[in-house]
Amino acid sequence: MSDSKPNVPPKKRGVSRLLAAAGYSVAGLRSAFGSEEAFRLEVVGLVVLTPLALWLGESSLERVLMIGSVLLLLIVELLNTAVESVVNRVGLEFHELSRQAKDIGSAAVFLAMAMVALVWIGLLI
Repeated sequence: MSDSKPNVPPKKRGVSRLLAAAGYSVAGLRSAFGSEEAFRLEVVGLVVLTPLALWLGESSLERVLMIGSVLLLLIVELLNTAVESVVNRVGLEFHELSRQAKDIGSAAVFLAMAMVALVWIGLLI
């Protein structure tokens, strides 16, 4: 038995590591945008709501809260998509833990949507 490792590229360091991480992030955003309708709809929401927040927010803090809540929704959607991808990678056959993982991810997205509504309604009323 040999101690050889699979063909894993050497870890990058410094600026090249940051650039590589940025590339992975862009690839993840592209993948989510290309494969997830919910993510595309939420990006449309961000595009529509950002100018509204800049116009309707009465202070910098209000504008940050309004835009930040929508960005947080996108973050939660990305994490939910990652969970779903991992569950699907493990196997497509039904398993109770797979269902539970997907349902919990969906619940997180739902709560993030509720938070967006609460922030916007709370600041505009």
